[in-house]
Amino acid sequence: MSSFYFRKGENLYEATASTVGPWDPRLQHGSPVAALLASRLDKEGARVAYFSLDFFGPVPVAEMEVTTSIDRPGKKIEMRSAIASVDGKPRVRATAWLLQTSEGRNPSVRLDEPVPPMPETAASTYFESVPRFGYGDALEWRFAEGSFTSIGPAAVWSRLRVDIVEGEAVSPVSRALAMVDSANGISAELDVRAYLFVPVNLTVSLTRTPEGEWVGMRAETSLSSEGVGTTRARLFDARGTVGQALQTLYVEKR
Repeated sequence: MSSFYFRKGENLYEATASTVGPWDPRLQHGSPVAALLASRLDKEGARVAYFSLDFFGPVPVAEMEVTTSIDRPGKKIEMRSAIASVDGKPRVRATAWLLQTSEGRNPSVRLDEPVPPMPETAASTYFESVPRFGYGDALEWRFAEGSFTSIGPAAVWSRLRVDIVEGEAVSPVSRALAMVDSANGISAELDVRAYLFVPVNLTVSLTRTPEGEWVGMRAETSLSSEGVGTTRARLFDARGTVGQALQTLYVEKR
């Protein structure tokens, strides 16, 4: 497929096979949904600096209605939200703080941390015993540390091979969000064939606008023994750090 979604109407979007996650061909991965909702919250002269996504349940590969609202209007600081519904049932809610930006308003501080080198070859396989899936193939993945099949922290570069919405330009923020909900998958600390990791939410703070087609992250997961975990990720591009992400996980045996 050439995109995650086809636009079917003013607020309607048809999910394609490129949104399919690794565990059920009937369900979307969270990253395409995050990228779509962020793209519906744009504002001229401002950008998404904070983005949160709450999952109300699995998101089917189906037609979605996306509704948006301005929850806290403002010239310099504004909050907007979006809800994606399937068959009239809300499945995902996104909330974003949009901040007015102006280059040179203040010095850049602590964004020049070195980034891992870009590997020359892309990953050719995904999780063991898991067939290829649409979302995995929709991005190119190049691991600087770890892999899909290894346990522990990982660092990966990625770039989109598809549009978010067919025929629409991809914003830098959506480009980053198209990758970031996979952080818990690449940094799993237990065998993904034996344990289930369900992200209940995702929060992303973007200090700087990502530049270029490649966006990367270094992710690590922490788990308690009571079935709760967190995944933290540093986001970067070729220039350095662009932000941070955090996921909260529900964990249990399959």
